[in-house]
Amino acid sequence: MSTTISASLVKELRDATGAGMMDCKRALEETDGDLEAARTLLRERGMASAGKRAGRATTEGLVGFVVEGGVGSLVGVGCETEPVSKNDEFQGFAERVLRAVHADGPGAVESFEDERIELVAKLGENIVVVGAERFEAPTGNVVAAYAHPPANKIGVLVELEGGSEELARQLAMHISFAAPEWTSRDDVPAEVLDAERSIFLNSDEVQSKPEAAREKIVDGMLNKRFFAATPGGALVEQAWIHEPSKTVGQALQDAGAAVVRFARISVAGS
Repeated sequence: MSTTISASLVKELRDATGAGMMDCKRALEETDGDLEAARTLLRERGMASAGKRAGRATTEGLVGFVVEGGVGSLVGVGCETEPVSKNDEFQGFAERVLRAVHADGPGAVESFEDERIELVAKLGENIVVVGAERFEAPTGNVVAAYAHPPANKIGVLVELEGGSEELARQLAMHISFAAPEWTSRDDVPAEVLDAERSIFLNSDEVQSKPEAAREKIVDGMLNKRFFAATPGGALVEQAWIHEPSKTVGQALQDAGAAVVRFARISVAGS
């Protein structure tokens, strides 16, 4: 004789998982009314639906940060639509991931996989942790972070040697806008630089100039259009957004500061 499943039990499972009413009823029938077993069954089925959603673009979401003393953490969690990014359960999940990363480092993200999959099934959207960083700075260094308001879809974490927290925050704000790929020109891989040089050298713009002048012209183009490019380029070569007549490198030098490292996370992919 099959177990009679009460409407209140179905509602309890639905409230706990967000799954459809009939899916909850079937899961409870298949598990003889065992709420935990039914929840596990729905999670297993949620994994299948999560797999189907895994290829969907996540261009919405949130980037959050925590900075406490010399330790700073940055986490981005993506979803598909703005309403889900404002959902309390989505935001709660993002907050828990951030706190775990702050306590234990980026590897803590792995422990949230089951919860992520359950949330995918419940909210009906692909949800991914797009990035996680944690900087622990030695005494004397400064850590600061910035998330671009109001959407908080881009966030930056910065560590400086020398300088102030305000300068580090201003730099994080600059990086959120300018999206540099490297700290300085010395960090650009040789093969990348060679490829860029070749593109400029073979362009119609350069080929139309006298051969003896081409290398010097290409050097100038690399300086302006590659190293100082925004987005892209090398951070210290870019024009400082807070005083464009200076480069970032000059602003840092004036303050007696140097960039140790930075991380930029965007849930929008830009």
